[in-house]
Amino acid sequence: MKAVVLGSGAWGTALAMALCDNGHDVTLWSHRPETTAILEQRRENPKLEGVRLPDTMKFSSDMACVADADLVVSAPPSFAVRETAEKAAPWLRPDAVVVSVSKGIERDTGLRMSQIIRESIGDKCKVAVLSGPSHAEEVSRRLPTGCVAASPDEAVACFVQDAFMSDYFRIYTSPDVVGVELAAALKNVVALSCGICDGMGYQDNTKALLMTRAMAEIARLGVKLGGDRQTFGGLAGMGDLIVTCTSMHSRNRRAGILIGQGRTAREAMGEVGAVVEGYYAAESVEQLSRKVEVEMPICHCVYETLYHGKQVQDVVRELMTRARKGEIENAWSYPVK
Repeated sequence: MKAVVLGSGAWGTALAMALCDNGHDVTLWSHRPETTAILEQRRENPKLEGVRLPDTMKFSSDMACVADADLVVSAPPSFAVRETAEKAAPWLRPDAVVVSVSKGIERDTGLRMSQIIRESIGDKCKVAVLSGPSHAEEVSRRLPTGCVAASPDEAVACFVQDAFMSDYFRIYTSPDVVGVELAAALKNVVALSCGICDGMGYQDNTKALLMTRAMAEIARLGVKLGGDRQTFGGLAGMGDLIVTCTSMHSRNRRAGILIGQGRTAREAMGEVGAVVEGYYAAESVEQLSRKVEVEMPICHCVYETLYHGKQVQDVVRELMTRARKGEIENAWSYPVK
């Protein structure tokens, strides 16, 4: 099968490697020609140091490379998804499958990544989503990993599953595109908050509280927008939340640690030196939750910290002293057994 990965960041490169390992004809596309030249010459991505790229992998910065692709993986940063999809649209084959692997929500529109792709390419191709607890650093080293391929069309989800699945990369299928994408975007905001707690010196109790209650509000928004509540307890939901909130591979957590230690959001992102998706997602989630009137106190506090300079100590106090409530919504309306 001919496959093209659009975006040569760490995650796009790791997925291109996984496709090569399965014997596919793979081209890794870069936005910048100079990046393509480096990858071809060194056969190593600087973002994945020490990992040699397969000899069979091809490289290009010409969007025409997608013209004969059966599978096109959309892997740019979230803010570049629309631009990349619009450039690819004229070249896509009508029977190609486009897989979105970027995680985020578009500012102002509130659109998920697959929705942006659909807007950009129309009904020309089938669009699916791939997400889950998957650090590029570990996938590129072929460590056992699991993800979810989501599409309302079961045949498309299975096509993506077959393309990627191997003895180190296990893929499950799901029809819940909404839940999978929202979980992917929102967990980055939560990872920032967990990093902030780490930077402030809080420990395991605090992180367990934060992650669990954050998942409750993520699921609340997801269900309101049409997602399946079960998704948020699975790989794309709780699985991805755990890995992003607890690992130093996570740029979002690392940026949060710096903020918790006293850096501004801008200083933290500059020190991390790579895209911190949670920063952009925090504003989008704030807009979206207001629009659909879903209460998301943790995500709101992260937004206030990042965009309005609210002191982290004040945020913690605000969250801990909120009005009393039950853990399970409407619990007392259930019959007692």
